[in-house]
Amino acid sequence: MDKTNEKYQAYLQIMQEELVPAMGCTEPIAIAYGAAKGRELLGGLPDEVVVEASGNIIKNVKSVVVPNTGGLHGIEAAAAAGVVAGRAELMLEVISQVTAEQQEEMRTYLKEHPVHVEFLDGELVFDIQITLRRGRDEAKVRIANYHTNIVHLEKNGEVLLDLPVEADSESGLTDRSLLTMADIYDFAQTVDLDDVRSVLDRQIDCNTAISQEGLTHSYGANIGQVIQNTSRPDDPIAKAKAAAAAGSDARMGGCELPVIINSGSGNQGITASVPVIVYAREIGAGEEKLYRALVLSNLITIHQKTRIGRLSAYCGAVSAGAAAGAAIAWLDGGDYESVIHTVVNALAIISGMICDGAKASCAGKIAAAIDAGVLGYRMYQNGQQFYGGDGIISRGIEHTLDNVGRLGKIGMRSTDKEILQIMLQT
Repeated sequence: MDKTNEKYQAYLQIMQEELVPAMGCTEPIAIAYGAAKGRELLGGLPDEVVVEASGNIIKNVKSVVVPNTGGLHGIEAAAAAGVVAGRAELMLEVISQVTAEQQEEMRTYLKEHPVHVEFLDGELVFDIQITLRRGRDEAKVRIANYHTNIVHLEKNGEVLLDLPVEADSESGLTDRSLLTMADIYDFAQTVDLDDVRSVLDRQIDCNTAISQEGLTHSYGANIGQVIQNTSRPDDPIAKAKAAAAAGSDARMGGCELPVIINSGSGNQGITASVPVIVYAREIGAGEEKLYRALVLSNLITIHQKTRIGRLSAYCGAVSAGAAAGAAIAWLDGGDYESVIHTVVNALAIISGMICDGAKASCAGKIAAAIDAGVLGYRMYQNGQQFYGGDGIISRGIEHTLDNVGRLGKIGMRSTDKEILQIMLQT
């Protein structure tokens, strides 16, 4: 792809927008970010906080440990972390600089001040509205559609910002409809590596570090260590899978290391990158091959998630696992056909795996998604594939991705509601 092509610059910008650092699961961090912004507006620590959140936000915050809180979890903890110690200018790293004293202040704050959580039953899948009160003063912050998209700011009835909000609109971001599998493949083959080096180096460094943390310390159900301890030490796929799962173990367990996310999710960022990094190193691929494989995996993940949406009952690790399998196929010398058939095969195998919130079992789902991605590739290697008409598979990669997007975004809406109901009862 030539640099003068409008898609070239768009693809670079999409990577810059999506591959950003975040500490902790991104939904509680978005709440902490909004709470910190609200405290700034209010001009001091609030006496009371009300967090209204859509079902998918509640689902993804309920069980995950919020980093830098001393093991606290849930919406109340995320809000308290934001108002007590958050630095809004750091956005998704809003609570990355918390001191031990501030952790104690969070616990004291939660004991002495009410943090109310209310279900926001609206049309938006991603919606957070935070109200903070201090004496007679009141501040309001609303974040909608994606994690840092503040659309409303208000203090004492005076509206300071009010942007139009449409369901699933991401008007502040580069047009994702410019992505196609054929052009992603072309871009990955031809991009000037100096244009992507800084963003990919950051992804390699951060996501490898949290993976190593998960492999060497105890977090959650230690899925990464289980895979590592029960696999042959010379199996590169097992190593790749263990490393990715371990990164999620650590992240879901409250590890304070940052992750470079993909499509708003740290688990998707880990799944799209860590197995590719590990596999490339295991087979002795050079730096150029690794960078191009990561471009391929990241953009294929984003392309799939654009159709599904940021949050859904459809587990995003499936999209990232299929993309990682495609990048592994390419690292093994595969061409465009091997890449797209790997994705189609993987999606035929595992599409429909549910997202029931962020928690320890996400690491196991990541391992399963990578398994499906690699199996999709091995199928193609052996002359096997699924065909249009096999379930949700259609003739042509883009048609299949449309079907999966429809399944995740529309077909699983009722599933999403049932998952939330089940989770709120437990």
